[in-house]
Amino acid sequence: MPSQENDAQNRLQAFKNKGKNADEMRRRRCEVTTELRKARKDEQLLKRRNIADLGEPLSPLQENNSQAPIPMTIPEIVEGMASSDENVLLSATQAARKTLSRERNPPIDAMINAGIVPRCIEFLSFFHNPSLQFEASWALTNIASGTTEQTGAVIKNGAVPKLVNLLSSPYMHVAEQAVWALGNIAGDGPVARDMVLGYGAMSYLLELITPDTTVAFLRNIVWTLSNLCRNKNPAPPFDKVRACLPALNRLLFYEDNDVLADTCWTLSYLTDGDNDKIQAVLDTGVVPRLVELLDSKEVTVLTPALRAVGNIVTGNDSQTDTVIQAGGLNRLAVLLKHERINIMKEAAWTISNITAGNVEQIQQVINAGLLEPLIEVLQSGDFKSQKEAAWAVTNLTSGGSVDQLALLVRLGALEPFCNLLDSMDWKTVMVVLDGLSNLLQTAEKMGELERVAILIEECGGLDKLEKLQNHENTQIYQKALRMIESFFSEGDAEDPSLAPGEVDGQLDFTSSQSVPEGGFSF
Repeated sequence: MPSQENDAQNRLQAFKNKGKNADEMRRRRCEVTTELRKARKDEQLLKRRNIADLGEPLSPLQENNSQAPIPMTIPEIVEGMASSDENVLLSATQAARKTLSRERNPPIDAMINAGIVPRCIEFLSFFHNPSLQFEASWALTNIASGTTEQTGAVIKNGAVPKLVNLLSSPYMHVAEQAVWALGNIAGDGPVARDMVLGYGAMSYLLELITPDTTVAFLRNIVWTLSNLCRNKNPAPPFDKVRACLPALNRLLFYEDNDVLADTCWTLSYLTDGDNDKIQAVLDTGVVPRLVELLDSKEVTVLTPALRAVGNIVTGNDSQTDTVIQAGGLNRLAVLLKHERINIMKEAAWTISNITAGNVEQIQQVINAGLLEPLIEVLQSGDFKSQKEAAWAVTNLTSGGSVDQLALLVRLGALEPFCNLLDSMDWKTVMVVLDGLSNLLQTAEKMGELERVAILIEECGGLDKLEKLQNHENTQIYQKALRMIESFFSEGDAEDPSLAPGEVDGQLDFTSSQSVPEGGFSF
């Protein structure tokens, strides 16, 4: 009867989620995201040096390489850069750039100590001599590719505002080199990043993105944009970076994989925040294309696209729905079986935030066939992926309906779930304990505690709980003790009428839509 059904739902809501709402159950990224960055190609590193290609001249002078010049020493470079003859200035600055462009062990500290940084910065204002501006920018780019102290030498001597001014140079090779230098500076950390933003670099960079921009130049621009949007503690001022969102939406359709990869990385940084930031990204309409990119065969594109989608579903239910409606769940089912362990882990993490949502969202996860591959990850994935799959299961047990929890049990989740109670990672053990407790509480409310307790005992879960009573972590052993006392204590003999039926050799835990006279069928 409807009244009985409502009563059952009300009883469930009385204990479900333990006072948490979906937003609290979703897990944002609090850790430094180093693991996924390891998947980036060298061209996508936070800082990059210009390595000279000796096969073709990169200077606008089209230097004559028929006779290789004798390299200048650092004292000769310093002397030449102090000259009043601009031809000598150019030769010396070019020699400095070539020395700093050496592939192995460039003498960055020696050049800094020799005092060439202030001189190179001075040359950035030689607008009548773009070749000198170019060589000086290149030298500074390579110095800023080094350590924080080396980058600091470029910043402290006043390079940032002058490099920002060069972004509007009529000479594209000069503007491009300034973009590269600023990208290295912004990649040094939040303070340097905010300084570059503070001088208005964002608007100049966006003006450089035109239909005529070369692929090589565009790669540098988008890479620099990504460095201006990345880093947390603190995050960049959102009012200064949100201006790039329309451009990023367009760049998602660019055919170059490097451009696509850094565009996705930038969106992943911008969605790694509160719901207002996520909504600002969603308002540009990027979600359908991001979800499409989950089909990419290029790991360098797939990785940040998945990271961005994963961040979006940490938002509220409405924001999570945009990913579901764009077809994200079917893609995630495939990614749970990806050969790359890190992709599998990210997919499981993303799903865990969707199962932290409402009953309808959990049902869509089920309808997309995600439970079976999720249980496979729980069974045989690497530990980090298993941990994320455990979160997905626990979130489902916290917010799912009785039917949904019963399906989870029927598909065989209990055994691999209980196996994680042996984990050396106490946080994972706590996640599993929470999930089992949710499941047992639901069974108790529905009058099915005996059946579920037997299933947990049969797969070794009770033995593991008893073992956890000796765990060194106080929270763990206290929770294990409470669960044993609450759900596994000796009671009256089992009523034969409560014995579960069998369907194809498995216990039938399909829930009914109402509470029959004989009790609620879990």
